[in-house]
Amino acid sequence: MKKSISASEIASLLRDDMTIMIGGFMANGAPEGLIDIILESDIKNITLITTDTGTPETGSGRLIKAKRISKLYASHIGTNPETGTQMNSGELDVELVPQGTLAERIRAAGAGLGGVLTPTGLGTMIAESKQVIQVDGKDFLLEKPLRADLALIRGSVVDTKGNTVYKGTTQNFNPLMATAADTVIIEAACLVKAGDIAPEAVHTPGLFIDHIYQGA
Repeated sequence: MKKSISASEIASLLRDDMTIMIGGFMANGAPEGLIDIILESDIKNITLITTDTGTPETGSGRLIKAKRISKLYASHIGTNPETGTQMNSGELDVELVPQGTLAERIRAAGAGLGGVLTPTGLGTMIAESKQVIQVDGKDFLLEKPLRADLALIRGSVVDTKGNTVYKGTTQNFNPLMATAADTVIIEAACLVKAGDIAPEAVHTPGLFIDHIYQGA
């Protein structure tokens, strides 16, 4: 199965009101070329799941700046003043999720779990409206899975079957997000032939990758 996809084909998959996961940490490992395609389209009212919103000029923060996002799940927003401005004005609905909890909620979706139990957030505003479950006399919050219509991630080395290696800290949330969306598109920094990546070096197996994009 040929997995390569063009920018125009990606644009045809986009629609208003989508839930989109975007990998990267402070835009390190973010799929900037795929974000460009979203910005070149006219889709809006996106629910965005991402660890942070980078800066107004980098990573998913560019979508915030362009006011394409209506709902945001993230672990921190302090590096992008635009996110805070839109949140305070009521333009952007922000749910701040502790970073470990965010990772586990995405992992739970990818693993087909009903949620995860964590003590993080007990007694704080994070616990508002959430179910508390007691296990062996200890209280835990039930955190439900986070799944997306579309995951946009970036791989350092990707073969034509989608097997992926992430170099250094570009790995961050990308492998988790690859498991937790209906459609997964990876932007390949370097595209190689199938078999060029040693099996034991693969971080994300190709079975999780639906489409491979290689920009300019």
